[in-house]
Amino acid sequence: MRLLLIGALLFVVAVAALAWHGRMPDPRQFQQFADTLNAQHPLVAFAAYFGFYVVATALSFPGASLLTLGAGAVFGLAEGTLLVSFASSIGASIAFLTARFLLRDFALARFPALFTRIDQGIARDGARYLISLRLVPAIPFFAVNLLAGLTKLSLSRFYAASQIGMFPATLIYVNAGASLATLGHHGAILTPRLVTGLLLLAVLPVAVPRLRGAFAARKAYVKWRRPKTFERNLVVIGAGAAGLVTAYVASALKAKVTLIEQTRMGGDCLNSGCVPSKALLHAAKHGYDFIQARAAVKSAVEGIAPHDSVERYASLGVDVRQGQAMILNPWCVSVDGVKISTRAIVIAAGAEPFVPPIPGLAQSPYATSETLWDIETLPKRLTILGGGPIGCEMAQAFAQLGSAVTLVEMAERLMIREDDEVSTTMATALRRNGVTVLTGHRAEEVLHDDDGYHLRAVSENEFITIGFDRILVAIGRKPRVTGYGLEELGIKLNKTKTIETDAWLQTLYPNIFACGDVAGPYQFTHTAGFQAGYAALNALLAPFWRFKPSYRAVPAVTYTSPEIARVGVNEREAIAQALRYEVTRYEFAELDRAIAEADTEGFVKIITRQGSDKILGATIVGTNAGEILTGFTIAMQHNLGLKKLLGVIYPYPTRSEAIRAVAGLWRQKHASARGLALLERFHKWRRG
Repeated sequence: MRLLLIGALLFVVAVAALAWHGRMPDPRQFQQFADTLNAQHPLVAFAAYFGFYVVATALSFPGASLLTLGAGAVFGLAEGTLLVSFASSIGASIAFLTARFLLRDFALARFPALFTRIDQGIARDGARYLISLRLVPAIPFFAVNLLAGLTKLSLSRFYAASQIGMFPATLIYVNAGASLATLGHHGAILTPRLVTGLLLLAVLPVAVPRLRGAFAARKAYVKWRRPKTFERNLVVIGAGAAGLVTAYVASALKAKVTLIEQTRMGGDCLNSGCVPSKALLHAAKHGYDFIQARAAVKSAVEGIAPHDSVERYASLGVDVRQGQAMILNPWCVSVDGVKISTRAIVIAAGAEPFVPPIPGLAQSPYATSETLWDIETLPKRLTILGGGPIGCEMAQAFAQLGSAVTLVEMAERLMIREDDEVSTTMATALRRNGVTVLTGHRAEEVLHDDDGYHLRAVSENEFITIGFDRILVAIGRKPRVTGYGLEELGIKLNKTKTIETDAWLQTLYPNIFACGDVAGPYQFTHTAGFQAGYAALNALLAPFWRFKPSYRAVPAVTYTSPEIARVGVNEREAIAQALRYEVTRYEFAELDRAIAEADTEGFVKIITRQGSDKILGATIVGTNAGEILTGFTIAMQHNLGLKKLLGVIYPYPTRSEAIRAVAGLWRQKHASARGLALLERFHKWRRG
């Protein structure tokens, strides 16, 4: 170690001397000095360069690529590669330890989201994740050293991963440096060796992920026999929102596609989710009785059903099969025992309601979002478990239809993912409709006696009993990941029990994709359809072309009165992520259209980056909030700031004018005081 430090010091002094003498170091002088030192004292030169490289890497100096090129120029391919490979790994380990003991608290406080992703990758793949970062230097090597030090990765695994992961790039850079050293000694500038090195440098970021994927695929496919020909280009499992869009895109691209559905075409959205729930909300809001409301729901479903029917998709050229799908191997799916060979598979199996194991619940007249529509008579007393979007929507609808509704939520407030003021607005609206809202109450058991059914709930060690005629379970949904062969294929699940996919929606097998609720991370019909388009394109065109979906702006709407709409982060999430942000708020009480309709409840709340008009998120509470949200969603998707939205012409009087109004408030807040003072003097001068 002493020899390395002395060598590094000598090397630094030599470089400094050259720089001082010539004011600006000449690379040729530097190389001549290094060549002379290497020729006369090879061990000292090697140790000096080695030590200097270790120190530079440990201190995270930028320019490691130049040092690597220099090692090739001075020592040649073999010795230069040996030097850089070990020196870079040792220096990286020192930086790793420095970050772990000195920088952890500082960095985590400022970039929590980034380190959460890194930790997730380390927890999932360990050293392999780090090797992938080393092989594809999307993040500079010195940054990887510091980032890794903030994780729980052990030093030994970090060193081994660094040694392996950096070696290909080291070899290419050293080779390029050795080639550059020959310039001026030969007539030709672009020697084959140099051209090869430059080409390898260019293709490394592209080739390494493909090679890594190919090796992973080879490992996954090793126990399966791939057929020589296929009956189909694509088989889609599930005819809900994701499956229908996948099949539609595939047929539009003239692929031969089979769509398999076990129950009803259209999936949950058409038959038990979006369509019937919105029809029920509309009927309840407009004063229908329960019989009329059920008829309205049935009419809505029947009116949309032809869009998702077997006949329509058959007319598009899709082979629609109704039955139980089973994936037999990566290229074969059976439908009720009939085998179909296929080039690719897309899993779009959706999700189903989660029913908690509450004692006595299974023996009670409970309903879920799927079975709610089978109720023929309006329950006099309805208890709803869950204060999320579904629970709040159904609580309001049934209260307006005439039920005595009690909403039970375990958390301290409704709509737990939203800001406090949104939760308060929702609770106020529901109570206004006659709903009994019980937050902070945990359901313990369901009892049955001569007086009927009762829910026993606890809040701060105090028990209450709630009588009901029907209980609706609305506490979430779980992905459908069993019954069609995932276990036999070894396809992994995430912690959320969704199918594990990469950024291109590929599973463990590159020709099997998953999208929609079964893949997550969102359980919205619109994100299912959005993902489905990418899944179809990637399934048909990979590995020649691949397309990555972006979740930069994912909107969500709760269709109560008032509506709750959001895209991006809200203030609660901005605080949790330690973002530097500003809030701009506009009240509908100031909007002409709202005043004209005497419907002024609600607001628009925009989160922007501090000092910038870049939109990080928007929350809207009020009538038609979901429609207004689209303007902000488009802006976020295409990186348009509030200043751009301010320059748009909005029809008057409409609620969409709230977009311009909130943008105007932001602009006023960021007006330059000095600029306004100069304008005032300018106008005074013009008045004479």
